[in-house]
Amino acid sequence: MTETTYIPPKVWQWQAGNGGKFANINRPVAGPTHEKELPVGQHPLQLYSLATPNGVKVSILLEELLAAGISGAEYDAWLINIMEGDQFGSGFVAVNPNSKIPALMDHSVNPPQRLFESGSILMYLAEKFNAFIPSTAAGRAECFNWLFWQMGSAPILGGGFGHFYAYAPEKYQYPIDRYTMEIKRQLDVLNRHLADNEFMCGAEYSIADMAIWPWYGLLVQGGLYDAAEFIEAHTYTHVLRWANTVSARPAVERGRKVNRTWGEPHEQLHERHDASDFELKTADKR
Repeated sequence: MTETTYIPPKVWQWQAGNGGKFANINRPVAGPTHEKELPVGQHPLQLYSLATPNGVKVSILLEELLAAGISGAEYDAWLINIMEGDQFGSGFVAVNPNSKIPALMDHSVNPPQRLFESGSILMYLAEKFNAFIPSTAAGRAECFNWLFWQMGSAPILGGGFGHFYAYAPEKYQYPIDRYTMEIKRQLDVLNRHLADNEFMCGAEYSIADMAIWPWYGLLVQGGLYDAAEFIEAHTYTHVLRWANTVSARPAVERGRKVNRTWGEPHEQLHERHDASDFELKTADKR
């Protein structure tokens, strides 16, 4: 038996602070840890989020809807600092009992509608405003195919590869090899599909692109885990072409800044309540 061999006990016991970047916020039970109501702004749509790959999916869609002239998509975006445990406040848990960002409240309906899970939020908003979702049954089916492909695949990229490659307190070859193999297979799936399609659903830019780009687009562009060289991102030429096309969209550039608290100050908009905030209230102007 080697020094690193682990033999699971008959009954697992949680040990708080067991290492890793997110150890201080992980726990094996659900529910709130403290009383804290959520703020509510002036717009019908209230987003509670952080600019992680899952979080920016929704802010990108909202910015795309506004850019398309859909005024009903105006929104307030409130920062949920997951490193400080904001997601365990009673108000947030009431919106999302799973205590994960993003979460959204739609106050334009009575009673107000809560939404959690990024894929559910994307579908709800696309259907509510009839935008960025194909109009035909076949097109919608293909859009949902890829939307749910992302939902099933990204945990391997984030919780698997990202954790062991970038965040785990120690590096172990087996999990890094295992998850690297799988994300390279996933990138090959995307690369083969995008060889014959401009966007994920053919010629039409949709919520499927908005869901996949913050994970796989940023990965090949070098903006996720600083792993582009490690995974030979340059070999996925069609994914790179698609990723560069999506990232060049002004609404995507804006959506990435919303609820962002790291990176260059001009790329950080901690809260968003008006379109003018991008010009007036980024971190470099505060």
